[in-house]
Amino acid sequence: MSIARNLSNSSRPRTPPSSSAKIRIQEASPPPKTTPGKNGSPPYKSYINFLSNTNDDWKADEDDMMGYEDDDGDDFGLPSLSSMKRRTRRIATQNKAESSTLSPTTEGPPNALSARRYSNSADIAIERPAPTYPMPKKSEGKILRPQYKEILKDPANALHLINYPTVPANATPKEADAINSRITRINKFKKLLQASTISLPDLRSLAWSGVPQEVRAITWQLLLSYLPANSERRVATLERKRKEYLDGVRQAFERGGNAVTTAANTAPAGRTRGLDEAIWHQISIDVPRTNPHIELYSYEATQRSLERILYVWAVRHPASGYVQGINDLVTPFWQVFLGIYIGDPDIESGMDPGQLPKSVLDAVEADSFWCLTKLLDGIQDHYIVAQPGIQRQVAALRDLTARIDSNLSKHLENEGIEFIQFSFRWMNCLLMREISVKNTVRMWDTYLAEEQGFSEFHLYVCAAFLVKWSDKLLGMDFQEIMMFLQCLPTKDWTEKDIELLLSEAFIWQSLFKGSAAHLKGQPAREPVTNLQL
Repeated sequence: MSIARNLSNSSRPRTPPSSSAKIRIQEASPPPKTTPGKNGSPPYKSYINFLSNTNDDWKADEDDMMGYEDDDGDDFGLPSLSSMKRRTRRIATQNKAESSTLSPTTEGPPNALSARRYSNSADIAIERPAPTYPMPKKSEGKILRPQYKEILKDPANALHLINYPTVPANATPKEADAINSRITRINKFKKLLQASTISLPDLRSLAWSGVPQEVRAITWQLLLSYLPANSERRVATLERKRKEYLDGVRQAFERGGNAVTTAANTAPAGRTRGLDEAIWHQISIDVPRTNPHIELYSYEATQRSLERILYVWAVRHPASGYVQGINDLVTPFWQVFLGIYIGDPDIESGMDPGQLPKSVLDAVEADSFWCLTKLLDGIQDHYIVAQPGIQRQVAALRDLTARIDSNLSKHLENEGIEFIQFSFRWMNCLLMREISVKNTVRMWDTYLAEEQGFSEFHLYVCAAFLVKWSDKLLGMDFQEIMMFLQCLPTKDWTEKDIELLLSEAFIWQSLFKGSAAHLKGQPAREPVTNLQL
């Protein structure tokens, strides 16, 4: 799967190849070992090479193409596990063939990337099967709050509806202390949030260590400056912003034409298509693959809502358009903002959002759109042409790792591992492909509490995340490292694991942010010396 970026022709993302395309793509193999102490290629050149390689992806066998449900590969350069296995089989087959003949192979023309782009130029005309969704069903204990209309008007009204946890009669002293501590923490937030003018510095300080689920939605909206700190302006602001979004949806879809509103795959093959429909087509591919393991995201109401959010954002931001990975970033907002209207805190399963009142879904969608916009405004250069923001972050991560763990840094260099090969996804998707949505939500509590959480603090989180696996990585070769980083063992991570990671990141930020010292034992590189960490 390509990373949906065409540097030479357009700032818009490309759609992936269809299942019927028979494209020969380059074989991925470990780069030659590098000599420690010598300058590597400049970051920008390495990045362009990375894009060229990943735009061709890993060579897929005909029987495995487009098998998304069985293939845990990603869109950002790392091969899937099944691709690695297929590659191993191909190497064995090639070795056997080479032993019987010395004839050189002529796989593909020199300008394979151009050929790929040409072959994909009309792939939005290829019809695909209609999507399927779970059968609508009644909520399984997921009850819409009777007071939802009051919450729609002002999220602060939910502060009067908090169901405090109770201490069970058979609770251990440790469990009782944890519950009482949680109640105390909820009350601290409640006191701050009920003020006529909320102190954002105090709210940031309190939110850094985590926000209770009961008050998370309004806290996030305040920290992103979506809601005004002055309570008297809150109702009018919400009403205006939600109306503005719904008007924007209507305008965007009128602009896109009937093909956009009825889905791209219904148009006849060969029909001329505009750029807007190309964006919609890519979004319609990515949304069904967003959090496929979570029931909430399998329902049509959820997917249609996410598609509208992403499409409206893309047409309003032509400098970047839609880029794969942004579909992940909207889901924490959508999930958190939906939860404020539901009595059960666990909304990932057992509830079809399509059964909720339209006013609730409209509010969740509009709030998610504006908060996603606020987030992306701070990292806009991650998604424009050539993605310079990600280039800087990857270069900074490489140098920060050398400072924190020189042994790991040297081992990765000796094995020919380029940081862009694994950390591009970490920067593009903010680690959402590596940890669960619930753990992402906890991480974002701290990111939102930081002044530059997504643009700066995230770098130190990635450094702490990489160094965490240092002992394992030091014993691996190129292929083992790539496979390990493809499928990191974070499935059983809890909130405590995230808090430990954030604490370590805070230490690295305190030590190295703004440091002008060059790396010991390594030459300074021009793009790195100009970094503002």
